[in-house]
Amino acid sequence: MAPQRFHEQFDQIQRSMPDVPLALGPDDASEFIYEKGVVLARDGRDAALVEETVRTHFTEATGLTGDRVRRDSPETNRSGITRIKVGDPGHGDRRGDRAVTHALRAMSEREGRAGHRLISRNHVVSIAVNSCPGDEPVPAALSQGTNPAPAEAGHDPDTAVGVLVVDNGLTHDHNLVPLLAHVEGDLHGTETDGVGNLLQYVGHGTFIAGVLAAVAPNTDITVRNTLNDAGAILESELGEKLFEAVADGWPDLISLSAGTSNGRSDGLLGMDAFMQELRAHGTLLVAAAGNNASASPFWPAAYADLPAYQDVVLSVGALRGDGEFGACFSNHGSWVKVYAPGERLTSALTGFDAPVPYLYQHSTYEACRYGFTYVCTCQSPSHVGVLSEDGTPAKPDQVMFEGYAHWSGTSFATPVVAGLVAAHMTANKETDPRAARQQLLATNTQFAEVRGAHVPALRPAGWRPVPVVQRPVGA
Repeated sequence: MAPQRFHEQFDQIQRSMPDVPLALGPDDASEFIYEKGVVLARDGRDAALVEETVRTHFTEATGLTGDRVRRDSPETNRSGITRIKVGDPGHGDRRGDRAVTHALRAMSEREGRAGHRLISRNHVVSIAVNSCPGDEPVPAALSQGTNPAPAEAGHDPDTAVGVLVVDNGLTHDHNLVPLLAHVEGDLHGTETDGVGNLLQYVGHGTFIAGVLAAVAPNTDITVRNTLNDAGAILESELGEKLFEAVADGWPDLISLSAGTSNGRSDGLLGMDAFMQELRAHGTLLVAAAGNNASASPFWPAAYADLPAYQDVVLSVGALRGDGEFGACFSNHGSWVKVYAPGERLTSALTGFDAPVPYLYQHSTYEACRYGFTYVCTCQSPSHVGVLSEDGTPAKPDQVMFEGYAHWSGTSFATPVVAGLVAAHMTANKETDPRAARQQLLATNTQFAEVRGAHVPALRPAGWRPVPVVQRPVGA
């Protein structure tokens, strides 16, 4: 992953969270983003132990003070997590936080004796924390339709599968898109800045809802704007927001196209309470594997590899445009359980009521390499939108959306798979989404190659492959 691109993404998230100082981790390795000056612990005895141990360690250590160590949230929360301040969040820069690092070290011996995690950084969970993200949306002609194309099945309100999309909301005119007739939820809100630039990831939730509805028409889809800070949210807040999203009832499926690495193999502390309650219900969580081109676990998708959650979570990686290989940006590894088309899909975005010229941010990115360099989403389209490469003209290019867009990322492979599970439920009169997941994967005969590995692939009947332009290595 290109450091420049990651730092641009960091800046976007920091601007969207101006009151939350952020740093890169672990140390300055740029694997994830986290909140400075704060750690997380489970409510109750764990929180009390962390607070006491860290304060004692800081009091005895040179250059640290225990005066700032104190709780920063109520003692009990629905998410089961207590925020504990450990230092001045204004100290240092984005390359790390000394107080947080020493707080983690202070608890390492205790964690070893306890046999489980007691403390955690407060990670940023995002649509694209340190990922490509493939590209920004590119206008697509209405006459070409969506890709995947809508399935022919109808909608039956008595048997429709309930799907919750946890994302950044819906565009203001989404209800004018016939494909989204059975979609409801939160609006994104502000869509452009003061000079007309389309804000980052606007339309992301709408696009995902369109992909889902195309693959599985017999669905009732609700889109939440949980990830409305440049597509991001703090780990400490995510658990609460997820509980709020299911307050009126647990859906059959949850589609989540966001996550984070954390350098660990045991999940996110901030999601622990929600994941335990999820396991007790019948809901299936379908989660994106991430766009970091990495084999490191990406949470919550990587819960699919933990024994307690193997039937609860389905992790999804992305196939490149031809559907034969993994997309260059897609995370990979044994914890990714299935791959689906995720490059250059076409779905609904916005602009139906009054097409408006949008200016949107785009940065070219170092070439992806998959045995050869090819023009993938990390490189193209070039010169569309507001270009940020050095030496480009000050006046940006301008584009106009009239309803549909092309977009790439594991974000969009995820609703393809969620839709296929929902469609399987409808076709087989299966009411258990976890059983439908098992049946779908057990009967699947499609495969693809991802970095030399033979992996299960799901390609909906309405999906059309797009050409892959290959270039010699080093070009």
